[in-house]
Amino acid sequence: MLNQKYQKFLGVRGLKALWCIQVGIGLRVLVVGCGNSGMEVSLDLCRYNASPHMVVRSTIHILPREMFGLSTFGIAMALLKWIPLRLVDKLLLLMANFTLGNTDRLGLHRPKTGPIELKNATGKTPVLDVGALSQIKSGNIKVMEGVREITRKGAKFMDGQEREFDSIILATGYKSNVPSWFK
Repeated sequence: MLNQKYQKFLGVRGLKALWCIQVGIGLRVLVVGCGNSGMEVSLDLCRYNASPHMVVRSTIHILPREMFGLSTFGIAMALLKWIPLRLVDKLLLLMANFTLGNTDRLGLHRPKTGPIELKNATGKTPVLDVGALSQIKSGNIKVMEGVREITRKGAKFMDGQEREFDSIILATGYKSNVPSWFK
């Protein structure tokens, strides 16, 4: 059960409740979080003809799930046995830019620290793309700036936009600033 202050917006759901939602054509869903879970939830919503809007409030590394038919992380771990971490990060980013393109223009900005170094320092795992990026590129998943406030019918964003949503899915991970949005 969600805390009372989260009931201001009646469509708020935890990620586990996603699979209980009846998704239909045109259902406007705000997915808060752009990690692996947020990306995959947004992709699933697209597959059910909903209109997902994904909140991205910080920098994020997105890597292809596979490179040359092998697991990206498997390749990274093998390379780390032979070459320095920063060089492995540079190779991963080179391949990501080659296969996925420049994500900055989509509102998905990369951190200055490489993906493996960032994972080691902060525990923040890179997103392994399973198809969400192509839906973002095609406009089927809308990328939104951070949320300023949850309203009765939707959300106000940091860039001043206000949108209405039928449902909000929280895919915020372990460190979340969601409670500050509910006044």
